[in-house]
Amino acid sequence: MPLHAVSPAAAAAPPRALSSARVPRRPGCVPERQTMLSSSTNFMSLHAGLVRFFSTPLVYQNSDKRAVLRHATIEEIEAEKSVIEDQARERMEKAIETVQNNFNTVRTGRANPAMLDRIEVEYYGTPVNLKSIAQINTPDATSLLIQPYDKSSLKLIEKTIVAANLGVTPSNDGEVIRVTVPPLTSDRRKELAKTVAKLAEEGKVAIRNIRRDAIKSYDKLEKEKKLSEDNVKDLSADLQKVTDEYMKKIEAIQKQKEQELMNI
Repeated sequence: MPLHAVSPAAAAAPPRALSSARVPRRPGCVPERQTMLSSSTNFMSLHAGLVRFFSTPLVYQNSDKRAVLRHATIEEIEAEKSVIEDQARERMEKAIETVQNNFNTVRTGRANPAMLDRIEVEYYGTPVNLKSIAQINTPDATSLLIQPYDKSSLKLIEKTIVAANLGVTPSNDGEVIRVTVPPLTSDRRKELAKTVAKLAEEGKVAIRNIRRDAIKSYDKLEKEKKLSEDNVKDLSADLQKVTDEYMKKIEAIQKQKEQELMNI
């Protein structure tokens, strides 16, 4: 094979790097090495950003490797539900107790010291419950006897009872106050039934407010990425069942009180 002569300039020049060689490629194509480096860089930036914002482990789907957050396990969800729902039930029980106590203040045909539970007297400029400054007895089925610890408060107590519009007329003999409970008239029964309905509605509003606060607790957990949107929907539906349960309790004691008023 014949040998070709090489010029002295060519022999002295350093060899060209392989990366600088002109490699023909179709328009729009990116070299494979450049693609791999770019993809790797973008992936690391995405991963770092997710960890920085959420600080939770990532789980990747098998098909397209999309990053998704890990939400709470079933056990964790049940634990959160138990705490929030138990607190809601406890507050709802207290609301029911308040409604029942308010119903007891609505007088019937019989004398009952509970009729005066909501009476507050301005005692030396401070509102205090009547029971804290006087002893209340029921000498018979149609009267109450109020004996204040401080006799100077007799007139003030008498005036407060009259202003409470309980349908009774107190009498002050200088020593004690006697309250006679007259029989209920038809019109008075209707007025008291309206009062009972109003007290029941106040109780229902309290129950709804408790439910609202519990929902806010679930929403907070969702914002903290501890619960998913579907979790919150399911827990809210369960909470609504609890709310309906206590609404029915209020309706039951309301019906009982109304029947008590009508049957006297």
